[in-house]
Amino acid sequence: MRLKGDLPDRIPLFPLPGALLLPRARLPLQLFEPRYLAMLEDVLKTPHRLIGMIQPRPGPDGQPRLAAIGCAGRVTAFSETDDGRYMITLAGISRFRLLREISGFAPYLSAEARWDGFERDRGGPEEDPGFDRETFLATLGRYFASQQLSTDWESLREAGDELLVNSLAMLCPFEPEDKQALLEAPSLETRRETLVTLMEFALRSGGEEVVQ
Repeated sequence: MRLKGDLPDRIPLFPLPGALLLPRARLPLQLFEPRYLAMLEDVLKTPHRLIGMIQPRPGPDGQPRLAAIGCAGRVTAFSETDDGRYMITLAGISRFRLLREISGFAPYLSAEARWDGFERDRGGPEEDPGFDRETFLATLGRYFASQQLSTDWESLREAGDELLVNSLAMLCPFEPEDKQALLEAPSLETRRETLVTLMEFALRSGGEEVVQ
């Protein structure tokens, strides 16, 4: 989904370890903490309805630090549960660079965001001309078996290159720092290569020999 008009200089942040949102992808979230319910209420009043997803990292003093790059998503759907939680869907719009955290004006964090350098995020789907799908799916099959994961293989085979790679990057149970590497990949090809490297590393760690 594309966002019309300029992107705002300031957006609210949702720091969530291991959660990955990518441009043109969709991320379902459950909100229940009062600060994030307040955030949603404020976001729905804005014309852009953007929330910045970002990874918290351990700092040298033990206090969490936010990653330098996150991805903003537009709230495209939301519903309230009987117990007061909200189920929302974010549609990835663009990555951003964190310039400065802003706190004190609301119960949640906000940030000054810089969008330049990520113009490609706001275009159409990326292509990966060098994508060897059969080899990729074979590695994926071994990785899923090692992690005891299941999937709809027919849907994976029919999915476009970007949808396939980005969906797997978001869904596979990698460590937060690995998710950050996938987010920061400069192209779909680089993200796919990073994804394969992470799967092969997991297979080697599990004692399986990886066939090149």
